[in-house]
Amino acid sequence: MPENKTRLGRIDEEYRKEISNIISYKLKNPNVTGMISVTKVNVTNDLKFAKVYVSILNSKNIKNTLAGLKKSSGFIRSELAKKVNLRNTPELIFELDDSLEYGARIDSILKEILPEKKEEKN
Repeated sequence: MPENKTRLGRIDEEYRKEISNIISYKLKNPNVTGMISVTKVNVTNDLKFAKVYVSILNSKNIKNTLAGLKKSSGFIRSELAKKVNLRNTPELIFELDDSLEYGARIDSILKEILPEKKEEKN
């Protein structure tokens, strides 16, 4: 069982790199705007589906960008099949990963709170 876990981990990482490259350099969908980074890929054990978590920054419209990625999933999948030589190429399911945004929000809240703490010490 652990061997399968490491194999899936390697597949997840390989897909993450390749999907990121395909979105950056090959995808020509006008709805997909902004800086898109693939943060994580989770492939199911049977390699039928892959959840692709993307972070979208500086986009004109995040919903349109996500919809554009979903529409382009067939193209991305066929490009992925050319790059990664496995028997099956999973169906791609795009999910928005807002952990970077969440982290930035926490960071800004901390910056607001911390100066207050320093003032209390004086």
